[in-house]
Amino acid sequence: MTSGGPSTGTLARPAAPLSDALAAWGPPIAFGLRLWISVCLALYVAFWLELDNPFWAGTSAAVVCQPQLGASLRKGWFRMVGTLIGATMIVVVTACFPQERAAFLVALALWCAISAFAATVLRNFASYSPALAGYTAAIIAADTLGATGGPSSDVFMLAITRASEICIGVVCAGVVLAGSDLGGVRRHLAASFADLAADIAGRFAGMLALAGSPVPDPQSLRRELVRRVIALEPSIDQVLGESSQLRYHSPVLNMAVHGLFKALHAWRGVAVHLKRLADDAARQEAAIVMRSLPAELRSAPRPVAPTRWIADPVGLRDSCEAAMLRLVSLPVGAPSLRLLADQTAELLTGLLHVLDGLALLVDAPGRPRPSGRGLRPTVPDWLPAFVNAGRVLLTIGVVELFWIVTAWPDGAFAITFTAIVALLLSPRGDLAYAGALAFILGTAGGVLCAATVKFAVLPGLETFPAFCMAIGLYLVPLGFGIARSRSPAMLAVFTAMAVNSIPLLQPTNPMTYDTAQFYNFALAVFVGCAAAALSFRLLPPVPPALRTRRLLALALHDLRRLAVDRVSQSSTAWENRMYGLLAALPDQADPLQRAQLLAAFSVGAAIIHLRHISASRALGPELDAALTALAQSNGAATRTQLAQLEHRLASWPDAEPDAQRALQTHANILVISEALAEHGAFLGGRGSHEVH
Repeated sequence: MTSGGPSTGTLARPAAPLSDALAAWGPPIAFGLRLWISVCLALYVAFWLELDNPFWAGTSAAVVCQPQLGASLRKGWFRMVGTLIGATMIVVVTACFPQERAAFLVALALWCAISAFAATVLRNFASYSPALAGYTAAIIAADTLGATGGPSSDVFMLAITRASEICIGVVCAGVVLAGSDLGGVRRHLAASFADLAADIAGRFAGMLALAGSPVPDPQSLRRELVRRVIALEPSIDQVLGESSQLRYHSPVLNMAVHGLFKALHAWRGVAVHLKRLADDAARQEAAIVMRSLPAELRSAPRPVAPTRWIADPVGLRDSCEAAMLRLVSLPVGAPSLRLLADQTAELLTGLLHVLDGLALLVDAPGRPRPSGRGLRPTVPDWLPAFVNAGRVLLTIGVVELFWIVTAWPDGAFAITFTAIVALLLSPRGDLAYAGALAFILGTAGGVLCAATVKFAVLPGLETFPAFCMAIGLYLVPLGFGIARSRSPAMLAVFTAMAVNSIPLLQPTNPMTYDTAQFYNFALAVFVGCAAAALSFRLLPPVPPALRTRRLLALALHDLRRLAVDRVSQSSTAWENRMYGLLAALPDQADPLQRAQLLAAFSVGAAIIHLRHISASRALGPELDAALTALAQSNGAATRTQLAQLEHRLASWPDAEPDAQRALQTHANILVISEALAEHGAFLGGRGSHEVH
């Protein structure tokens, strides 16, 4: 017995490293196998249908394959839509300019520029569709133009063939991935929502518990939480690809993200106000608000663990909703407490949206049925889209001119790969140039892989299964590298190697082994990628610092316009606009700049509330004078007019509901005054925040 114990322990110890290795390496290896099987299946179907260039089917399968199931399916759907649009467009362009090569090439470059514009305006996987529409037209044009550059009358059949090849690759990849991957983004997104909600609720409750104490306000934490909320968008897009049910209820998930922004904005308002109160007053008023919170949220620093948010989102939602109603109807006698109660109710309203999203993700029983269509997406700034469109137009135009002057037989394929790289990377902003360089490096690696397999391995093989085993020698390791990549540069290198090796290999039945043709095509691919990379260097995207300044200037412009607009506006429209600006902030934005945008958000919401109140009871010229001064960036005059408005409120009757309206008005005035005190240089500044 005694000798058996150590022996068993000795044998058990190596099992842990083995299981860890399997857990770490198993999913990447599985993805490499899926990538390989998807490409082989797409090529088999294309060979069986006897299509002209089956390598486009294999290339499409390689492009669509992603380590996440939802990303692959979502990307495949948008790829099919973009392919059909691009194929239709090139037929239309050819019909308009059947005998005019110059006009045809100009129209092709213009269409790619329009596609780049749309790809920049749209977000996440939706931007992939216009990018595909652009370079699918370039792919078909490369076949119709031929070596001499004249549009072909066979463009309609070529468009059908190329679109069929691309769609075959998309469908084959989707079938393989859906049949072998159960997906896990839904659980990951639910955990992210729960963790963010628990962080916000816990830190907020902790702030109330420590109000009046010499504890610094966690501004940096709130700003980091803003960054984490912005990062949720790609995960939501992946979840929509995994589940048709969630795709139907996508407004609920979008509202959950907006709820997190709303909670952060309300937390900031409470924190700013508590900081300006005397210690005793802050402790007393925070304690009153604290007693109105749900029992689950009254402990600090994290009252409810993220697992509880996932386990019982409906029960927690009921508690938060009851607390929100208590705070809205809380009888108070001072504007300061009214502000704290209303802002805390706003925070709970945001958490209600988050809990609705969580209940949908975990399919909780008894969850409320989603209603409404959600908020309409907005375009925060049009400048990056115009810059990207102009760059694509000039780049493709220069490559087309180079092809005409040199009469290079493979120049049409250089145009194609210029369009592919330029369109795919344009929406990445300041990361586009580094991505293009990584793509060039991956293309060089793809040339080596394709050349080795084509001229050293395939000549000794005759059957399709043997061909599949040969390309598996590099596709499986490349898929492993894609799934294991932690840096965008390495991911781009491995992806380019996997994707570009298929068209470079150009599998046909029977195979041809023309080395001159191979290296001419490889040179066209490399030149196209290099031209796109050079365009990002010579005509760089809008820098992050400039984008941030423009977003702040646009927020300030919207705020000033809201201040002078005497027609009561919808708070939903204002929130939608501000959410779009927050989501568009680059990662490089300073924490102060994020705080300034949140301050503009708060001031705009307060103005809308004041307009609604003034519609039911005239506030006199003081409100218009104060808001006019704010619109003119005159901070001192704004504070003076707000003080006069507060004096006017003292003459309101003490009877309900006039007394409550006076308190609500005073509370919103406090929001504006405190935002001016904290961010006066931004809200009351001139010149530096104008949109150019």
